[in-house]
Amino acid sequence: MLQNAKNWHIAIKSRFNLLVTKLPFLFSFRFSDRTSNYLTRWLFLRILGFIYLIAFLSIWVQIPGLIGSHGILPAENYLQAIQNNFGSERFWLFPTLYWLNPTDAFLNVLCGGGTILAILLIIGVMPTASLFLLWLFYLSILTIGQDFLSFQWDILLLETGFLAIFFAPLQIRPGLSRESPPSVTILWLLRWLLFRLIFSSGVVKLMSGDPTWRSLTALNYHYETQPLPTWVGWYMQQLPEFFQMTSVVAMFGVELIVPFLIFTTRKGRQIACGAFILLQLLIMATGNYCFFNLLTLILCVLLLDDSFLKRFFPKPILARFLKTPPQAKPNGTLIKKILIGFLAALIFIVSGIQIKGMFTRGADLPGPAQKVLSWVAPFRTINSYGLFAVMTTTRNEIIIQGSDDQRTWLTYEFKWKPCDIRRRPGWVAPHQPRVDWQMWFAALRSYEHVPWFTNFLVRLLTGTPEVLDLLDKNPFPDTPPQYIRAVVHEYHFTDLKKKQATGAWWRREFRGLYCPVLSLRQK
Repeated sequence: MLQNAKNWHIAIKSRFNLLVTKLPFLFSFRFSDRTSNYLTRWLFLRILGFIYLIAFLSIWVQIPGLIGSHGILPAENYLQAIQNNFGSERFWLFPTLYWLNPTDAFLNVLCGGGTILAILLIIGVMPTASLFLLWLFYLSILTIGQDFLSFQWDILLLETGFLAIFFAPLQIRPGLSRESPPSVTILWLLRWLLFRLIFSSGVVKLMSGDPTWRSLTALNYHYETQPLPTWVGWYMQQLPEFFQMTSVVAMFGVELIVPFLIFTTRKGRQIACGAFILLQLLIMATGNYCFFNLLTLILCVLLLDDSFLKRFFPKPILARFLKTPPQAKPNGTLIKKILIGFLAALIFIVSGIQIKGMFTRGADLPGPAQKVLSWVAPFRTINSYGLFAVMTTTRNEIIIQGSDDQRTWLTYEFKWKPCDIRRRPGWVAPHQPRVDWQMWFAALRSYEHVPWFTNFLVRLLTGTPEVLDLLDKNPFPDTPPQYIRAVVHEYHFTDLKKKQATGAWWRREFRGLYCPVLSLRQK
């Protein structure tokens, strides 16, 4: 009897080993990497520095007109209102260095300082300190940015940048031959972030109950209704419905199934990396999503190890690395290990609560879970994600016009959002024209629910230079108009036949006033 049991055990073990050999992706769930990730980290940190550089420069050229003292939503007024309502709690609930000096000059300090720190990170000087200050400076701007810095790529940059603080080498001027090994725990936290980002994007589409996603027809509308389309998106819109539906199925496969390959074998992670990169490149070609796609791509880099990457590295760097390979060194002090362990536990707890809330729409989260979320929320460093949960099926565009007599109306042209039907949709990413983006959101609801919009019109009526700099064409270059109005047109891409006949990329239909005519003139 014992012999039979032993034979059964041997047989079952043999079949299990065979199954593991045939299906490695499903039975290699492990959280340790024996492969080297020095080159991976080197590449990740330098591209992250480049993204930080883009982010700070992009906001710097816009910040006077957005939240400067003469901007649409002055940050100084915002902080004053916070101080009046929250007292001493304001420093925790609204963490920003701007409390130290709420002036336009300090906004320039934050943006300029962030630019310099990003360059230091790119060239590899004091990476840990640079990353901490980059995170602090960008958090300071986000906290006071209000509607104009409320996008998922902003918080994704913060979360990625925060984890990178603990991933970077501690040396002042690191070299590949002198660096301590990258933290495996932080490496997996960054991979976990990538998993949450991609997987959540698929889940929210299904959980929203939006009929276009469930019927696989979402891409029938997406290319022309997304905030800032490109001309490639125009051509994609012309493809037959079968292709659009097949694309939705493929997208769900990448977002809902492929992310689990992150937790399998080295080969599985390479396949996941390739699928994610292909999806991001297609998104970049058809729409403008600022530095979101670049951020996702650098997280994908972390799925690859040195033995894979070295074939793509420039020979001088690779030769130096191979000549003096990194020596095995301690992974940090006991205090650092404890700190990383606490950080990992916190991230898994908070992100676990967020994922549960995503499936239940937050309806049954217990009180302690909600307290944890509210405790970490001000720092925007452990976040939930998911773009386009509900597909917009109609594109309404707000057109702003000024007049001196209410009979002849002249149009203010934006730099990137659709207005002139013959202007070809172009690429502006990774720069983000934030007013253009917010105009897309404003068109989804009434002006009463868009507080910044009325302020924007008032700034145009007063001819504020900082705000006018955010636009492409000011039809009143000498003196501002007496009256201003916003009208709504419904926009659609033209088809191939009409474009060839007229040269127009868009067709539009007038839908009426968006808000009443405004004037500063006393009656």
